[in-house]
Amino acid sequence: MNKLVVVITTPPFSNLSVTAINYIETALKLGVELVGVFFYQDGVLHANANAYIASDEFQAIEQWQKLKQKYDLALHLCITAAEKRGMTAESKNSIDELFIVSGLGELVELTSKTERMVQF
Repeated sequence: MNKLVVVITTPPFSNLSVTAINYIETALKLGVELVGVFFYQDGVLHANANAYIASDEFQAIEQWQKLKQKYDLALHLCITAAEKRGMTAESKNSIDELFIVSGLGELVELTSKTERMVQF
């Protein structure tokens, strides 16, 4: 069976976020085992609970919620990258509860369990 890990490094307002979400959903529908999604660099902004995206723009967080609920996805957040962008694990108001606070060690662990890694 194919195993995949996806690394998100682009912010939620990027067109690549739409591509990443569509890619993940298509892979899951085709039976690919998604070991996890790791948010790094500006990708951690997907977890910013205080971000506001206008209602007429793509709502990435809603799409992550749907994917997590439907497929029980593990959404890992690099805490170091998040802290550099003003988000902290201590403040429950800054990181959306969908995300698992992790470090780069978790990314290493995920990649050791997979056959491929794709970055958006």
